[in-house]
Amino acid sequence: MKMPMAKWICYAVGYVFIITGIVKLLFDDFQTNFNSLDLPFPETFLLIVAITEIVCGALIAGRFYVKEASLPLIIIMIAAILLTKLPFLTDQGFFQFLYAARLDIVMLVLLLLLWNHVRGQKFR
Repeated sequence: MKMPMAKWICYAVGYVFIITGIVKLLFDDFQTNFNSLDLPFPETFLLIVAITEIVCGALIAGRFYVKEASLPLIIIMIAAILLTKLPFLTDQGFFQFLYAARLDIVMLVLLLLLWNHVRGQKFR
């Protein structure tokens, strides 16, 4: 029996965000990264982003409220690209930017697919 593509995408997206959120809570490197972004209250932002990634990732992996859980993650991915990857364009060039942002861009595309997907319809 074949598993629908939407389930595979949900499992993959959920996995990436659950692991990423957990790692943000466990390792101090992310605290340093958030402090360097000149955001107000970087520790609070880090905690909010990590918890959002874990909760929304779990919802998507479980295929509950997929559309609703995708939107906060889309916002996080856009912010991540703008704040952490866009500087590569000016500092190191276009191809370094593309390389650094590859996972962010793939996750953003998959989240947009999930957000636009109507349950019960096939991906085309």
